[in-house]
Amino acid sequence: MTRVVLVDDHDLVRLGIRRLLAEVEDIEIVAEGTSGEEAIDLVRDHKPDVVFMDIRMPGMGGIEATSRLTSLFPEVIVIGLSAASDELYPTKMLRAGARGYIAKNADASEVRSALDTVMAGDSYISPEVARQMAVGSLKGVEGGSPFAQLTERELQIAQMITSGYRANEVAAIIKISPKTINTHKYRIYDKIGVSNDVELTLAAVRHGLVDPSESL
Repeated sequence: MTRVVLVDDHDLVRLGIRRLLAEVEDIEIVAEGTSGEEAIDLVRDHKPDVVFMDIRMPGMGGIEATSRLTSLFPEVIVIGLSAASDELYPTKMLRAGARGYIAKNADASEVRSALDTVMAGDSYISPEVARQMAVGSLKGVEGGSPFAQLTERELQIAQMITSGYRANEVAAIIKISPKTINTHKYRIYDKIGVSNDVELTLAAVRHGLVDPSESL
């Protein structure tokens, strides 16, 4: 039996994934969470084999949570979950330590294939996501997005700022100083070609980094 923790901040999405996992043999969902911060606590408490991790969540996102989880609990396997349109994140997530990456519209047979592959020690990327990555590489930039230029830390900070978090709130969540956050922020401005948070937010919405309906 494969012990699973499921992390996604949307109740309906989590319900859908829970029903999907119920169709896969030999899986037991031992806990569910709604944030990256909660994911770390749940893994510590429940010691699962696999974490299905949403990428875009308020606060600590899936990339930072994956990086911390794979450092603290190297025996735990993380599989990234993302909407089919999220072209920017697969490479970032895999670099953070995820062993698999599937779209949220995957079916039970693909979930089974992903689990079998990662439990055997290999990495799994769903065919749909792999096609998006290939298209992005042909464009010269992952997904054609200027946000692909950002480091994992810069991407996390950009996502939080454009979701409505203030610099001191970001600093408290990811445990670095507000001064360092502001240094990162101006580097982000320079890479994206914007001059303030409003312009950064507009660029983030345009390129799908954040959903405007989910902003604080």
